[in-house]
Amino acid sequence: MEEDQELDRKISGLKTSMAEGERKTALEMVQAAETDRHCVKFVLHKEDHILGNSLRYMIMKNLEVEFCGYTMTHPSESKINLRIQTRGALPAVEPFQRGLNELMNVCQHVLDKLRIKKQAEMLESTSSKCLLMLIY
Repeated sequence: MEEDQELDRKISGLKTSMAEGERKTALEMVQAAETDRHCVKFVLHKEDHILGNSLRYMIMKNLEVEFCGYTMTHPSESKINLRIQTRGALPAVEPFQRGLNELMNVCQHVLDKLRIKKQAEMLESTSSKCLLMLIY
């Protein structure tokens, strides 16, 4: 019972986003009536293959995940159905959250590297211009 409440609390934290003063559902967790917490389908609205494939890859790196796959319902709809099935006692929401966090960390790392590279290029360009001014 407590585990279910904890799972509901985690899902509710992921589930909604603020947009234009309204609460809109960005994520739904769909679970068949007779299944357990180890096989869950997540529906991510307003997303496409970019997030779907990246998130699937990050989730599959977890050794406790038996299956993770996604589908898009139709090319004109921006909605992903992501299914996760885990081994053992691990609920499917855990690798989902971990995958999202790891994907955000990877994206932040790439942004940091790009920012450093851009700053280095700007510094080099500025140094070259100053050097040319001194020469002439």
